[in-house]
Amino acid sequence: MADQSGVQADEGVHCAFFYGTLMVPDVFYSVCYGSKDVPKAIAQLHSFHPALLHGYCRRRVRYADYPGIIEDEGHQVFGSFTTGLTSANMDKLDYFEGSQYVRRKVSVKLLDKVGGENGEGNVEGEERTAEVYVFLDRNDLEDQEWDLEHFRREKLARWTRAGYVFEDCDPDNPAKADGRS
Repeated sequence: MADQSGVQADEGVHCAFFYGTLMVPDVFYSVCYGSKDVPKAIAQLHSFHPALLHGYCRRRVRYADYPGIIEDEGHQVFGSFTTGLTSANMDKLDYFEGSQYVRRKVSVKLLDKVGGENGEGNVEGEERTAEVYVFLDRNDLEDQEWDLEHFRREKLARWTRAGYVFEDCDPDNPAKADGRS
């Protein structure tokens, strides 16, 4: 069901907060549907809305193209609140994220207006519950922010080619939901 703002309500469906490669719809579709090119009917099942997650920071994962987030008061992470996820989508996302992450329920703030690169000028809107993948080993994170635009320029084409997103995934070690809210 859509609310007045055009963002799908999160009752009865899975909603997620993506802060890295999955912020790019082509990567999301590649993970969940096996191709970046999905039929319009599939694309319309999902909405992507800019959002902030407070109390976490995003860092580059050492020797990887993707980031991880860890709890860190006083920080916030810009990302995408994504709706319309099925249980099958969540299973694929757990497999994709793997045992380096734990899936957790968090509260995010939708952005009514996106500000500058440093977040100045953001206008926060309503709060929503979402599932997010939290990185487990902070020692594997670099001490620098992950850069979405660099990923788009330098890595995206590789991440959206057929079969690539699951090449290094271990089917015996998916991400687990930790049940925390």
